[in-house]
Amino acid sequence: MLDLEQFVHWFDESILIVNKPSGLLSIPDGYNPDKPHLRTVLEPQFSRLWIVHRLDRETSGLMVLARSREAHKALNQQFEQGIVNKAYLAVVYGKPAWSSLRLELPLLPDGDRYHRTRPDMTRGKPARTDFVRLSSSMSHSWLLAQLYTGRTHQIRAHCAALGHPVLGDWLYVRHPEGLTNSFKRVALHASRLQFQHPRLLTIWYLKQIPEKTCCACNCKNLRYGYC
Repeated sequence: MLDLEQFVHWFDESILIVNKPSGLLSIPDGYNPDKPHLRTVLEPQFSRLWIVHRLDRETSGLMVLARSREAHKALNQQFEQGIVNKAYLAVVYGKPAWSSLRLELPLLPDGDRYHRTRPDMTRGKPARTDFVRLSSSMSHSWLLAQLYTGRTHQIRAHCAALGHPVLGDWLYVRHPEGLTNSFKRVALHASRLQFQHPRLLTIWYLKQIPEKTCCACNCKNLRYGYC
């Protein structure tokens, strides 16, 4: 049972802003539509909702939902035009040699028998992620990742391609050598979201940081908290 007081950040007649927990689907499962997802959890209290964007089931963090057809249309246009600002916090394996990096690497969804998104220079779609290394320990690093495209598993696939897969992401680390499995979820959190309110027409900038510390990392220098 979700604690709606911690789950819901804001609502009015146009929008609903939530902090989606890891493990909850954004949209119905294609194979098992009876699995809980955002609308089935929230609509008993907030009535009809429209999904505007999505997060992977394993990813936690900020999402905005529409509460009217007009708001749905306005928010959809912002996402389609690429004017919504989205950034994520990730804990990754290793210590990147760079402090910041712009990665433009085409990605092909469902690119292998494991249904992973794979880099593909010929068939892949353009994908850009900007990374900033915030801090590091001996074995892990804390990254801020800003999306400029929205490919399936984009951050997870880009981190894996860089040789620094996301902690707990065993889909993209099939045979981890020397990597511990002490973290029980993908260490990826949608921490920043900026958009124009569909009715008020004001710019909303939201920032949310996980509260707990990532004990799996043993990162004493990571001041940003995770788990």
